[in-house]
Amino acid sequence: MAVSASSSVQRARQDLADRLGETLRESGLKGRELAAACGWYPSKVSRLLNGHTPPSEDDIRQWCRACGAEDRAADLIASVRAVAGMFVEWRRMERTGLRQAQEARRPLYERTHRFRAYSSWLVPGLLQTRGYTASVLRGIQRRRVLVDDVDAAVAARMERQHILYEGDHQFAFLIEESVLRSCLAGADVMTGQLNQLATVGSLPNVSLGVVPMGLDRSRMPVEGFWIFDAAQVNVELVSGYLTITQPSEVTAYAEAFAELAEQAVYGPDARALITSAIAALG
Repeated sequence: MAVSASSSVQRARQDLADRLGETLRESGLKGRELAAACGWYPSKVSRLLNGHTPPSEDDIRQWCRACGAEDRAADLIASVRAVAGMFVEWRRMERTGLRQAQEARRPLYERTHRFRAYSSWLVPGLLQTRGYTASVLRGIQRRRVLVDDVDAAVAARMERQHILYEGDHQFAFLIEESVLRSCLAGADVMTGQLNQLATVGSLPNVSLGVVPMGLDRSRMPVEGFWIFDAAQVNVELVSGYLTITQPSEVTAYAEAFAELAEQAVYGPDARALITSAIAALG
């Protein structure tokens, strides 16, 4: 059920373009008349209406002024900013290091009541031990980040874990069994991480499900994602960080989560898979 960054962003751009078209129609102006009023070539109006070119904030102001709809400018500009923030390349998000990227997500985590997270690659960040986090972030830093602030980034992620124990947050985590057997650090670090999973999974506000390998499954593994209440989905792609707020797409991820949850095992059965993975480490 992969949702590409390009399709999601393009849909949001088209929604914005449709709102610009509605404003134009209500004004009674033709495209060429709008272009003349704004000092643009007519082709620019066409590109904006088709969603082929994202409007700048100044474009929005001029468009609304020419259409006599200046009261709409602020709302449309907010939409422009939202579209611009939907997909962020890692190199832009991490240009000043990893710590800031970790800290920037903290307000979202703190205001969310219901978390649903699925991971097919890594142990979810809220469940990671310090050693596991250090190994993961060090690998990221070596691959793509010039600034070495891994220690500070690890501390920021550990600090974020306070929400597991404070407030009225509810968590549902799903991980593929392969995550338990992917030794991203030394055996000692991975053993500590697996024990941590068993411990946190027993908290009253936490549901931990493991999707076993070898199933005749109806839903194949997909990209890892987080659902924050019913308002937002975040997906970590190879190329960047995707934020989804389109209701239909949020629903698609919620449905995928529910299908994967039906294939998972919980409680003693999940702990048995964790114990087996620990034993395999020797």
